[in-house]
Amino acid sequence: MRPEDLIVFLGPSLPEAEAEALVPCRVLPPAGQGDLWRALSLRPRAIALVDGVFEAQPSVWHHEVLAALDAGVAVFGGGSMGALRAAELSGHGMVGVGAIFEAYQRGELVDDAEVALLHADAEHGFRGLTVPLVNVRHAARRAREEGVLSPEEAQALVDAALAAFYQDRTWPRLLKALGPAWSPDTRAKWATWTAPGLVDLKREDAKACLQAAAAFIASGARPAPPPDRPRAPPSSYVRRRRLVEGLCGPEDALRSTEDVLEELRAAPDAAALAEAGLRRALLAGWARSLGLSPTPEEVARAEADVWRGLGVAPEGREAWWAEQGLDAHEFRRLCEERALERLLLEHAPRLLPDGPSWDEALASEARLQGRWGRAAPARRKR
Repeated sequence: MRPEDLIVFLGPSLPEAEAEALVPCRVLPPAGQGDLWRALSLRPRAIALVDGVFEAQPSVWHHEVLAALDAGVAVFGGGSMGALRAAELSGHGMVGVGAIFEAYQRGELVDDAEVALLHADAEHGFRGLTVPLVNVRHAARRAREEGVLSPEEAQALVDAALAAFYQDRTWPRLLKALGPAWSPDTRAKWATWTAPGLVDLKREDAKACLQAAAAFIASGARPAPPPDRPRAPPSSYVRRRRLVEGLCGPEDALRSTEDVLEELRAAPDAAALAEAGLRRALLAGWARSLGLSPTPEEVARAEADVWRGLGVAPEGREAWWAEQGLDAHEFRRLCEERALERLLLEHAPRLLPDGPSWDEALASEARLQGRWGRAAPARRKR
C-alpha cells in the first residue's frame, strides 16, 4: 500500500505524525468546500474524512462525497465532520466508523456543534484548544457508570458544557461553572479519576477510521457500487463549482481548472468547442426528458469512437483521464451524452411532427457553409 492510496483529511482530532505512523497515508488539512473534488485528482483508492472546517468557511459538500463514490473511491468518515457526513450519506455508500458516527446515525447527536472545538492553525499542528461536547458527554457517561458521579452530577456537567460557547469550553471553565452543583467530595473524586487523563473520543474514532480505510485498501477489495436508488442529479450550480474547484494534470504538475478554462477561453476555436458541448448536452437532456436512455452497447460504441479518434491505447487511458481532469465515471457520463446525441440525430425525422430528413439536414448545412455550390456539377455551357 502506497501512502498516496489513502488521502486523509485531518486536523485537531489526531496529529499528522501519529496518523502517518499508524497507517501509510497522505495527510491533508481539515476539508473545506471543494477539497474532496480536488483530492480526486490525486487518484486515491480511499479517502478518510475526519476533520473539516465549518462556520467561518464553507463545509465540505455532500455532492463531493457522492462524486468520489461515483468515481470508484471508497470514502470513510469518523471522528468529527467525517462522522456527521457518514451518518448523512451511509445510505449512499459512505462508510462510517466509530462511536460518534454511531451516535449521529442513531439520532442521539444531530448537530455539528457536538464535535466543534477551537484549535490552533496549521503551523501549530491544529492542536485543540477547547473541549468538544462529545468528549464531555463521553466523560460524564463513563464517570456515572464507574460511580464517580451521580446521575444528577453527570447531567450538571453536560448542562454546563451545553451552556458554554464551543470556543470557551475548557475543563477548568466547566468545573468552575458547575459551582455548588458538585460538592467538594465530588470534585476530589473527579480529580483522582481524571488524573491519568480523559479519553479523547474524537481521537479514538479518528484512529479507527484511518485503520478501517487502510484495511480496506490492503484487502484489495473494490468499493461496493453505490446503492441503486433514485438520486437527483447535481444542479448546474454544483456542476459549475466542481468545475472551478477541480484540478487536472499529472500530480507533479496539477493545474487549477480555472487556469485551464482561462486559456481555453482565449483559444481561436473556443466558440466552436463551447457550441459543440452545448449541443451535446442539450440534445442529451432532451433525450432524457423524452424518457430515452442509451443501451450499454450504444455507450460502448461512443466510448470506442472517442478512443479511436484520440488514438489512446488502453494502457494509457488512466493517464489521459488524469491529464483531462476526468475519471472513469465522468468519462462514461460524457460518452452517454454522446450516445444520446447520436440517438436523437439518427431518429430526427420521428421526433417532430414534420421532422427533418437526413438529406435535408445535409443539404441545409452544406449550403450555409458554402459547400453546396462546390459539390454541384458545373452547368454545361450551351
